[in-house]
Amino acid sequence: MSAVRGEFSSRFGFIMAAAGSAVGLGNIWGFPTQTASNGGAAFLIAYLVLAFCLAYPALMAELTIGRHGQANAVSSLRKISNTPSQKRFAFVVGFGGIICAGLILSFYAIVAGWMISATIEPIATLTGSDTAATWLSEQSLSRNLIFTAGFIILTVAIISRGVENGIEKWSKRLMPALLSILFALIVYVMMQEGAMTGLKAYLVPDFKSILDPGLLVSALGQAFFSLSLGTSVMIIYGSYISKKENLVSLGAYVTLIDVFIAFVAGLLIIPAMYVAQAQGVEIFSASGKLLSEDTLVFQVLPALFDGMGTIGLFVGFAFFALMSIAALTSSISMLEAPVSYAVERFGMGRVAATWLIGAVIALVSFTILLNFESLFGLVIALTTKFGQPILGLMCCLFVGWIWYRNSLLNEIKQGCPDVANSLFWKIWPWYIKFICPIAIGLVFISSLLG
Repeated sequence: MSAVRGEFSSRFGFIMAAAGSAVGLGNIWGFPTQTASNGGAAFLIAYLVLAFCLAYPALMAELTIGRHGQANAVSSLRKISNTPSQKRFAFVVGFGGIICAGLILSFYAIVAGWMISATIEPIATLTGSDTAATWLSEQSLSRNLIFTAGFIILTVAIISRGVENGIEKWSKRLMPALLSILFALIVYVMMQEGAMTGLKAYLVPDFKSILDPGLLVSALGQAFFSLSLGTSVMIIYGSYISKKENLVSLGAYVTLIDVFIAFVAGLLIIPAMYVAQAQGVEIFSASGKLLSEDTLVFQVLPALFDGMGTIGLFVGFAFFALMSIAALTSSISMLEAPVSYAVERFGMGRVAATWLIGAVIALVSFTILLNFESLFGLVIALTTKFGQPILGLMCCLFVGWIWYRNSLLNEIKQGCPDVANSLFWKIWPWYIKFICPIAIGLVFISSLLG
């Protein structure tokens, strides 16, 4: 690997960076909300099955493409293409993933701005700054523009420092902090009235709804969203992995950590919803539909924290600090996808490319904020429910149908010399060639027909 590109200095560094990309608001904001909106435990089961049976094979495809290509997503896909038409297809898939990452970051920065604002609000309350606390807690265009811009600047500052000194260094610091806060909050919430009702809703499934087409599409999109698939992110991270590392185990670790954090986040958010409900907060409509899905945590949880008295200010600060950390560990990976392409394709300096692309994404975020009602939900649906699974599927097709099998095996054997005799190699190539495309296709067809 070229020293200019940089690489992760250790296995732990990669796992924390990749898990940081996977473990973000998709797990702690998106997953519990999707679970509450789609049948509770039924959604959880569908998510777990799709994460291991479809998302993990797709993750391995993207990591393998990236490490083999040792370049940005477009160049890496073109290196395994054999004809001019395949190379054009490689550009569409690779650049499509870059655009998808940029669009996700544009709405992600808005939500992350809400998180940072909610983190600061308890501090303003404790210091007696009631006017500032009110401004921080209420939805307003000025607040959203300022905190969205601030979050993007913070992301740009980290990415501009490169792989080892930027992505890896901060991921190794932020991920342990995230886990510590998460588990402390779970212990507290489980001691409150109503928590057991929420736990039952989360863990006891209604099996009749598991095969609902809408639930399956949401679970598939959530699995791909939380693992950052279909955005070129894992291709880029794969290109920074040393040839000495075992890709099979690395991919498994990242998937397990991601699914584990999503599950644990559900243990916090779903019981917390029912604790808030026990305190008089309205969560579901008369028809049983979840209220305020996009802003659920900003309405339900502050009400829960308010009921705790003064200690609630500290708990609220800890929770939203956790959410802000989760947002940052993911945003740095999403910005890396377009930055790496600009640096390698056009020869731009990393700092200049990072600030330029950050500015473009900020403009897109501001456009969404100025047209929030019509664009926010639309961008989320287009990218996470449709764009990511389809682009992830395209990567599976590249590995399964375009890349020569011997070349693929030789790439995975680097760092895992006995892989040819493993159960993984006996199943995975055929799985991504046939099972993944058919399964993803069936989910979307059933959704359209349903």
